[in-house]
Amino acid sequence: MNTKRMRLLHLHRCRGMTRRFIRLLYRLDPTLHHVYELTPSEITKNFSIPVKRATNLYHDLHDQHLKHRVKIDANQFHTFTIVDAHYPSMLKTIKDPPIVLYGLGNASFLHEQPAISVIGTRNPSEEARRKTNHLVIPLAKRNWMIVSGLAKGIDSFAHQAALAVKGRTIAVLGCGLKHIYPKQNTALFQQIVRSGLVISEYPPNEPPKPYYFPERNRIISGLSFSTLVVEAAMKSGTLITVDQALDQGREVYAIPGSPFIPQTIGCHQMIQDGAKLVYEATDIMEDWEQLSRCWNN
Repeated sequence: MNTKRMRLLHLHRCRGMTRRFIRLLYRLDPTLHHVYELTPSEITKNFSIPVKRATNLYHDLHDQHLKHRVKIDANQFHTFTIVDAHYPSMLKTIKDPPIVLYGLGNASFLHEQPAISVIGTRNPSEEARRKTNHLVIPLAKRNWMIVSGLAKGIDSFAHQAALAVKGRTIAVLGCGLKHIYPKQNTALFQQIVRSGLVISEYPPNEPPKPYYFPERNRIISGLSFSTLVVEAAMKSGTLITVDQALDQGREVYAIPGSPFIPQTIGCHQMIQDGAKLVYEATDIMEDWEQLSRCWNN
């Protein structure tokens, strides 16, 4: 652990560490070396954290097995730390960027634009796949990056639509890369690894936890210029990603549907609240072209 980058990978795996804590350490000591020299009591005193947390952190800071595991994972997976030149620039602009990302597949995909996140309910209507294909396939054919979360329902439809036309797609997991969730998407996961990119901010051996999924949503929206909601019920986890996208200054699009289908009620509410209604992929492409001209000028 003789480099700042490897220290960052190691700190990210230590018990008692949070993204906020790591940022504090980095501000105080850009080499990230000093914390390794502290005793548990000094950690408690310097950072005002409980003794048990400081003791766990001290143990992991000096755990040779953990350091070895970090090195193995760094060789087995793509790793992107926030201090790397190849860290995705889109994520640097969000409020709480991930400190570390692990990846399998084509790492260059993290830097490709235009990218759009495609999200929606895990319990889609009968026409949801058709709606997803109608919007995603034309974008994928035009080399748009399709970003989603590998969940069942709309996420799976979005990845599958991109892959069906040999398009590009990124899956952002709510668990480590050695855990595939849901299990029914194992074949899809493997296909994306071969043809696209799968990423996670969680260590490879980390199993899924309920709060990881809303947390990873900021990455799904953060990688993209815009977010497309295919279907969403009124009370839906999809709305968390929409809130993240709006907070990040991203465009939000929603597809309308029948007022008699509960999976479209959330989309209608979003449109009433200011999301852009879309019928065709060209609606999104035209917005991107206008935005690109503004950037270039």
